[in-house]
Amino acid sequence: MYELIEQTIQCPYCGEMIELTIDCSEQQQRYIEDCHVCCQPININVEIDVDHQIAICVTHDNE
Repeated sequence: MYELIEQTIQCPYCGEMIELTIDCSEQQQRYIEDCHVCCQPININVEIDVDHQIAICVTHDNE
């Protein structure tokens, strides 16, 4: 069974720490989510390997 995991990232705009909920049913995910603090759009790239290790890369929307 797949699970949802909470991960903390740093907003590339304002630097605040925000929580993301990662759905582990997809090994690769790309989406845009607005920062909960400054409301700027963040590109979020998630990769989950076969050992269920999660790698998250966040960038500005204009990169």
